[in-house]
Amino acid sequence: MSTPALEAHALRKEFGSNVAVRELTLTVPEGEVFGFLGPNGAGKTTSMKMLLGLVRPTSGDGRILGRRLGDPRGRARVGYLPEHFAFHEWLEGRELLRYHARLLGLPSRGLDNLVEERLRRVDLEGAASRRVREYSKGMKQRLGLAQALLGEPALVFLDEPTSGLDPLGRRLVRDVIRELRAEGTSVFLNSHLLSEVEITCDRVAFVKDGRVVREMRLGEEERDLEVEMRLDRPAAGLTDGLSRFGRDARSDGDRLLLRVDSEDLVPEITRWLAGEGVGLYRLAARRPSLEEIFLEVIGDAPVVG
Repeated sequence: MSTPALEAHALRKEFGSNVAVRELTLTVPEGEVFGFLGPNGAGKTTSMKMLLGLVRPTSGDGRILGRRLGDPRGRARVGYLPEHFAFHEWLEGRELLRYHARLLGLPSRGLDNLVEERLRRVDLEGAASRRVREYSKGMKQRLGLAQALLGEPALVFLDEPTSGLDPLGRRLVRDVIRELRAEGTSVFLNSHLLSEVEITCDRVAFVKDGRVVREMRLGEEERDLEVEMRLDRPAAGLTDGLSRFGRDARSDGDRLLLRVDSEDLVPEITRWLAGEGVGLYRLAARRPSLEEIFLEVIGDAPVVG
């Protein structure tokens, strides 16, 4: 059995009387793209810094690539793109990547080829000789992604990697993440763009008040099917009867919503309504989006990164 890329057990972080992270417990297997979701103030940034060894936890423990949190031998194989970063703007894009490669201790042999490959990967080879101060926000974001990938990392932390990117830039980041997964690299992704998370991640965790409140895989089979019916009469009196087919039956005037486990139940629902003499104008079955699940899990908190 392979060693997980990342493990956290009851991590807690206190800043004086303020508890930023209460109890963070999660596991990220090798080669998985893992989404880390929650509202502002949920403790996501502090959690990431603890996992990276940049902040010491008050209690709890964890391992990154088989090493204890903060162990340089584990961190040497980790790439990191923070949400807020500042590069040396007087350097050219190519020079900046060479500089970060030297900070990583990468050998000089083959370094030029590595830098050029990373520039091509984020579509910046045409701007490699321009100074970073001349880059747009989106170009800087892509340059930041390139530096996060310099050391052939086994695990990459990406904090809002599509911030400031246009649709083409977001697609490029998605493609890079998929390439990393195909190569067996694990990705820990924090993003407020839930539509991007939904089509990129294998699994997500929802964080609220400093703890993981739910984890789920993003395959459709992991989501309840919601059936919406529009009837020829007020639906309130039918909720009890329809509860035999599913759960969370709720009415809204002549509209009724019901969660079921399988599409196979839809014909049975239709026959039951006909037997009750209820006219059915419309029936639609769909699975909720990640944003809808987020709002359900998190509650009234704002949908932000």
